[in-house]
Amino acid sequence: MKYEGAIYRPPSEAESLILQVTIGCSHNKCTFCGSFKEKKFRLRSFEEVKEDVDEARQYARYIKKVFIADGDALIIPQKKLIPIVELIKNAFPKLERIGLYGNTKSILKKSVEELKTLKELGVGIIYLGVESGDQVVLDRVCKGTILDKTAQAASRVKEAGIILSVTVLLGLGGVERSAIHAEQTGKFLTRIQPDYAGALSVIVVPGTPLAEEVKKGTFKVPDPYMLLEELDVMIKNIDADHMYFASNHASNYLPVKGWLPEEKQKMLKAIEYVLRQKDPSMLRPEFMRAL
Repeated sequence: MKYEGAIYRPPSEAESLILQVTIGCSHNKCTFCGSFKEKKFRLRSFEEVKEDVDEARQYARYIKKVFIADGDALIIPQKKLIPIVELIKNAFPKLERIGLYGNTKSILKKSVEELKTLKELGVGIIYLGVESGDQVVLDRVCKGTILDKTAQAASRVKEAGIILSVTVLLGLGGVERSAIHAEQTGKFLTRIQPDYAGALSVIVVPGTPLAEEVKKGTFKVPDPYMLLEELDVMIKNIDADHMYFASNHASNYLPVKGWLPEEKQKMLKAIEYVLRQKDPSMLRPEFMRAL
């Protein structure tokens, strides 16, 4: 398998074959993200992808899940993406699901019918980075979208019958907009009703614009307990029909997870207990936090 640079995938794709079909991220302007800064975005050729698929078949023919990397594979034009998805589907007879990242722009470049076609070929889940339900925060971090468009994109994925998994980022509003960011993000998750929602916590990556803001003092990272307060407020503002919510990513200080609304109170009690105790031993140690 030929990989260029560091490879990133969602936690739920830990056992998947990672197939790098794009290099980098088509947006690559978010101030907090350093994942693809060293890469210039491009599409790999079908021949390159086929070489990797053929190699994988030799050693792991009975793959059940494939994740198409890099940061935004859904941006690939439909006429080029379909042959890749068909190639993957035909190569692995036990294949159950193909997953990939999408952003608001790339999702909206696909019609519902085009997304349904991808679903029929095996695309079972799309991962969308929402980050915040506060437009002010999104603008400050150069997310490059507006919430109405993101809601439209989320609706399109769900209408196509594809699982929608979104991520939000605790602490992204800094100390200044902490409460607003948490409340509005919870309300936005209510609005779009994803199947899965994962909360990560901001980690300042050296070399990013956000790191420069921290250095200058224009952005102050919330402390661990303020991040937990955000998590508490966020969950309180989610009115879900059927959503799995988790903060068990390695970046978080306290892992909680469960189905909403069924396990909402259990999750809130766990968070609020830690907030009352203020016992550092209850939190994930700083040296164990990672992206």
